[in-house]
Amino acid sequence: MKKTFTINISGTIFHIEEDAYEVLQKYLINLKNHFGVDEEGKEIIADIEARIAEIFSSKSTDEKKVITVEWVNEMIEVMGTPEDFAEEEGEEDVSIASEAKRKRRLYRDPDHRVLGGVCGGLGAYFNMDPVILRIILVILFFVTSGAAGLAYLILWIAVPKAVSTAQRLEMRGQEATVKNIEKSIKEEVKEVKESYQKFKESDTYSKGKKSMEGAGDVVYNIFKVILKVFVIVFGVFLIISGFLGILGLVSSMVIGHSFVEGVPLVWGPEIHVPNMLNHFIEPGAVTWGLVLVGLIAGLPLLALVYIGTKLVFRYKSNNAAVALSMVGVWLVSLFALLILSVGQVGNYKQSSSITKSETVSCDSCQTLYLRVADDKLDDYAEIDWDVEGFKVAVIDGEEIVVGYPQLDVIRSSGDDFVVTVRYSSRGKTRDDAKQWCEEMVYTYERSDSTIYFDPYFFIGDEAKWRGQEVNIKVRVPEGKAVFLGNDMDEIIHDIENVSNTWDGDMVGKYWEMKPDGLTERATDNEIDD
Repeated sequence: MKKTFTINISGTIFHIEEDAYEVLQKYLINLKNHFGVDEEGKEIIADIEARIAEIFSSKSTDEKKVITVEWVNEMIEVMGTPEDFAEEEGEEDVSIASEAKRKRRLYRDPDHRVLGGVCGGLGAYFNMDPVILRIILVILFFVTSGAAGLAYLILWIAVPKAVSTAQRLEMRGQEATVKNIEKSIKEEVKEVKESYQKFKESDTYSKGKKSMEGAGDVVYNIFKVILKVFVIVFGVFLIISGFLGILGLVSSMVIGHSFVEGVPLVWGPEIHVPNMLNHFIEPGAVTWGLVLVGLIAGLPLLALVYIGTKLVFRYKSNNAAVALSMVGVWLVSLFALLILSVGQVGNYKQSSSITKSETVSCDSCQTLYLRVADDKLDDYAEIDWDVEGFKVAVIDGEEIVVGYPQLDVIRSSGDDFVVTVRYSSRGKTRDDAKQWCEEMVYTYERSDSTIYFDPYFFIGDEAKWRGQEVNIKVRVPEGKAVFLGNDMDEIIHDIENVSNTWDGDMVGKYWEMKPDGLTERATDNEIDD
């Protein structure tokens, strides 16, 4: 009984006896040492192993599947050893002559193919020039009305392609020995190198290379010039944008109005930063707020100028130190502004209100006429800026803040008309909020059955804006009516009525308070507005 091993040779599994394994391993190691570990040597070894697998497969039968030492010795005798390569010239000729007489096998030649390699394989099988066979095939194609083409397709499908070096040798009638495999692979490598060298030395290659290099240089230079121009233009754009932004910021914060109005990327000319902040925050915080806002808004603009000058003039500087310094100052300014803002937001923490009511004494009045008084600010005030809920007017060089009241018409619980004015505000504490309410000023005048409401209310001479509001409610007894003048749409707000008429459509009409709500009343009396 002998010990056996399982081995893999070129993808095929074999069982081999222990003594045969030792001989085969020694033989393969000898071949690897001879051919080396470069790519060419590895290719030769791979083809030799493929040929060894073919030999062992041909010897395997159902009765005998284990490789013996006799099989290995017979394979070595057929394949040859590296020591056999040192033969004399005469002996090589005898060997080659004997190899020429071996039986050939038909394969498709992939190395000399135009379509499928059929003619190349036939040329190797019959030892003819494949070109001659191709000419004959073309002639037969026309003579036989395409039958030769069909035959070519059949051969293309039926004849296998010579993939391995052993199959290429067998196609030419040469034994697939180690020496022939080595010789075949070296010839293939040599042929590839010679073809490449001829191509490099040809005029086509040199002209094509020069043309490609020239075209590449031209494209590179054009792209380089375009990139430089783009960088300079972009740098100039950054410089101008940053400079105008800084100019607009400084002029808006220091002078009061931007004198570069109309230029893009500049603060709006209608923004009075110092004056605007004075109406919202404490005087001591205004200065710090301006400094911090200037740093937060100005540093990015200054960075634009810095980057633009770097792109245009390409001077050297410590970019990391400058960038880190600007980022550090910007972050500190942002953090300080947040702290300052949180402190000022506390001024709106609490709320309070004061309500004042007046009964309209007019027993014979069945209709109360509501109108808006003349806008006194239009005569002697300049409107500085106007936002939702309030605006700032300048009277004799002094700024005052005025707000917009809101008027509603509701049901009265008694028999008289009642006008209720509710003043509300916010503050740091309820007492502060109540104080802001007491400083608010709103007036209206009554003349017989007509009430003239001022279009604005004043928050007070020294007061800060704390979300002050004035809400007016005209209470109408059931069975009586009000007339809304055409100018009342300036102050009325969401008056409920049975027809869900929009506020703007309620003006210029009579509205009677009925059990189900305020209802439009038709009248023949003409009212002069």
